[in-house]
Amino acid sequence: MEENKMKKYQLFLVVAAGLLTATSCNDFLETNSPSVVDADFVFSNIETARAAMDGAYETWRDCAQNQVFGDGLYYGVDVAGSDIERHPEAFTGQPARHYPENLYQNGTYTGSYVLGIYDKESPNGAYDKLYNVIGKANAVITAMESADNFETIISAGEPSALSQLYGEAIAMRATAYRELTRNFGDVPFPTTFGVPAKGLVPRDSIYDKCLEDLIRVEPLMYRIGLAPGFPAANKNYFSRTYVQGLIGRMALEAGGYQTRRTDLGAGFYKDGKGNVLTFEQKGTENNQAVYGRRSDWQTLYTTAKIYFQKVLEQPGSARLHLTDPRSNEQNGRIYGNPYQYFFQQMMMDDAIYADESIYEYPMQAGGGNDSRPYSFGRVSSGSNKDTYPCKSYGQGRINPAFYYGVFDPQDKRRDVSVALTGSTGQGREKLIPFAPGSTANGGGPSLNKWDENRQTSPWLKGQRKSGINGPYMRMAEIYLGYAEACAALGDDVTAVQQLKIIRERSFPAGQANTDAFITACGGVLKAVIEERGFEFAGEGDRRWTLVRSGLLPEKIKRIKELTRAMLDGLKTNGYYTFANGNVISEYVWTKLVDAKATYGFRLTAQCPAGEENNPVLYPGWRGQNDNWESFGCNYAGDTKTNLAIKGLFSYIDPEGDEAKALVADGYTKVDWGKQLLSYDDEYYKYLFYDYDYVKAPIYLWPFTPNILTTGGFTNGYGFKQE
Repeated sequence: MEENKMKKYQLFLVVAAGLLTATSCNDFLETNSPSVVDADFVFSNIETARAAMDGAYETWRDCAQNQVFGDGLYYGVDVAGSDIERHPEAFTGQPARHYPENLYQNGTYTGSYVLGIYDKESPNGAYDKLYNVIGKANAVITAMESADNFETIISAGEPSALSQLYGEAIAMRATAYRELTRNFGDVPFPTTFGVPAKGLVPRDSIYDKCLEDLIRVEPLMYRIGLAPGFPAANKNYFSRTYVQGLIGRMALEAGGYQTRRTDLGAGFYKDGKGNVLTFEQKGTENNQAVYGRRSDWQTLYTTAKIYFQKVLEQPGSARLHLTDPRSNEQNGRIYGNPYQYFFQQMMMDDAIYADESIYEYPMQAGGGNDSRPYSFGRVSSGSNKDTYPCKSYGQGRINPAFYYGVFDPQDKRRDVSVALTGSTGQGREKLIPFAPGSTANGGGPSLNKWDENRQTSPWLKGQRKSGINGPYMRMAEIYLGYAEACAALGDDVTAVQQLKIIRERSFPAGQANTDAFITACGGVLKAVIEERGFEFAGEGDRRWTLVRSGLLPEKIKRIKELTRAMLDGLKTNGYYTFANGNVISEYVWTKLVDAKATYGFRLTAQCPAGEENNPVLYPGWRGQNDNWESFGCNYAGDTKTNLAIKGLFSYIDPEGDEAKALVADGYTKVDWGKQLLSYDDEYYKYLFYDYDYVKAPIYLWPFTPNILTTGGFTNGYGFKQE
């Protein structure tokens, strides 16, 4: 008996290797692969089956971090290409990044576009990596569906350990196809292990078939926190909760606006049943492509509404905190901001998953490449190792006109989302210049949701090693997705209820002014999309949300006009006053202070009510690690670490008495808005360069020559064929 068990285990290792060791999109296309040999054994018990699935998860985690939710294409445009977010460096210095980010200069540049490091011709690109994930998922799916006990598992009609695992594989495949269609449009659609990834399939058919699969497996899975074999606190696997959210997410996308090719022939675009689709077009054709949504979009939005509601009714262990569970500290540090709490949880420890998360792909401190906070967090001018904190490049920045003119000053999410100060790398705070650049030495307002200063145990032995997980789905998206579906389908009452839940937790009591906000936005649906921008600012959600909602032209026009007004006001008057009362001026006044001696801490949290004029505590959610000394930082007796700033939101006459008094008090006058005038082209001209708000936006990436050759199809949207 023991000998038989050992033989079976050895056989499993061979089979699992055949299933899950493909290293490129070509490897898993070999039709002679022994992928389903002994499937009855591998998927007859949860131990062997789970081991096979773990390999698929690692492939997905690597792809997510390095291609579609960390670096790669996500880094190239998602976190830097919307009305909210922007790039840090000069436009002409990064053409391979900035042209895709700016819709290829209204589509006129697609024929000249040269492949860069984001869509490089190699097996490590996003396209290949995503098909690796699909190959691993298809291997598991095909093997399970070939096992003798498969029908017994599925026909049970309720979750089991094996049906849960099958659902995870289906969810993984759908997730990868979602990323492929979002970035490339129409792509090949192999769903069986060993079938070549050749020929374009309409994205609409892919959406429909993925949704059908997800709806089929959803009842057979466990909600987050309840799956057997996983610690209850873990959020690192695809649960029933995630699948319900993914159905909602993909249904909104399938029913939303997208740019589709017209050169593929009449009748190319079909639904999952093979029916030719019709579309509601917005704007005009561009490079043989049109921008529109399916005429049956309401059916898809209804699906989204149903499944978002399912999550809200039974979310498992995921929860949205409406109040901050932390108590204010005795030393006077104020919390009272549940939005802060979510991001702080992500920086506490490798083993901790945030309460609000539905799914996070896991990263380990000191492990592989980690883009949070290096690329998407608060910037630091430290070196690549042994500094406080290490270098943080800051690929994602915030448009200054959005920060000053659109984000409500009372919104508790603003300071969590945006930092005007970074770190020197020597345990001190510094103002980030508007001049093009990187780290805290330039590039303008930084993203702020991840900051190694805030980690319980910051990893200082090397950059990109922070170990902060990637929050791929969280509860706020469910509330706002449900609100969007309801509003689009005419159920404004429910939509407003959900909108208020998200909005009112983000403002002091009685100051959310939701009804006035809806009126200012032009209706409930537009208000929900705008609220989503505040909720996910800097997280790479905005660009795709504007594309699929059809609001991209409108929002680009707004930020362009607001930026022009800001720059003209600075040039004419030395300052500009926005409608929300914020003022940006040519100059601010700064000095370093010993915050720990004064307040008992360096890292600030929520600015206390009535302290909005305090130059150290406002804006909030900044400062430096309270105890860098314990990690080896030597201040050599100079413990002035925090930057006091005057004039950030109000005009101070540089020749007046107030300015003179500040200088006498040790402050230094620093160029602020004046720098924007020196880089007018960077902040205005190259902001969606030449987009005319009418032509179909070209937001997709081209296929590389190797993909075209092996796949047997052509590029569209005006891209080159070689």
